[in-house]
Amino acid sequence: MLFDLRGRHRRRAVKFTYVGLALLIGGGLSFASQIKKYEKQIKAQPSNVAAWEKLTAAQLHESGGEAFENATTGAPTAKGKELFTQASHSWESYIALNPPKPSLELAKLMLRVYGAEGLNQPASAVQVLQLVVAAEPKNASYYAALAEYAYKAKNIRVGDLASGKAVSLAPPKERARVKTELEGVKKAPEGGALTTTTNGTTYTGKPNSKGGFVGTAVKTTPQPAKGTTTKTSTAKSK
Repeated sequence: MLFDLRGRHRRRAVKFTYVGLALLIGGGLSFASQIKKYEKQIKAQPSNVAAWEKLTAAQLHESGGEAFENATTGAPTAKGKELFTQASHSWESYIALNPPKPSLELAKLMLRVYGAEGLNQPASAVQVLQLVVAAEPKNASYYAALAEYAYKAKNIRVGDLASGKAVSLAPPKERARVKTELEGVKKAPEGGALTTTTNGTTYTGKPNSKGGFVGTAVKTTPQPAKGTTTKTSTAKSK
């Protein structure tokens, strides 16, 4: 899907971003000590916006460690989800202080925290994505992701608005596909059976855990060509 933010390529991008954040918060691999440092600073200065931002970054770094992430799937472990919960609290505390320019880098990383593999909180993902699309108003993928999470959060109005933007911003050749996929998410936000058409073939199935689609082609009975007649035979009774 155009709006796949959860696949392996996205996880790789997230890992690269973690490296960049490491430089921002002092480098090295001692994220636990960084967490303690900023927790202590926040205790003394609970309204310190920079400290909350750096604490969130440090917690996200730590969540990428071996004890917090499955090396094979990239999904968070039980300990990883506990750290995600802490990062969520830190992020919300940071945003509550109304920073003049919220960190776009951190916002994008928080999508994994609130995604299906993380805390599975679509309403929180919607709030994060609204910050992201405000900063990147020409990005079709993020608008599509906003629509997806809004539908999952049962926020139809935001979902429809974001869906419309995603379709209009998508490349012309992709617009029909994006529209169909988002309509499918709207109909089955919890991952029920979806129907999509690709290259003239209709498929029915379900979205997988990586944001893709697994389904089978729908068999249809071909209609007789126009201008032809169907011959029938009648058995004569003796």
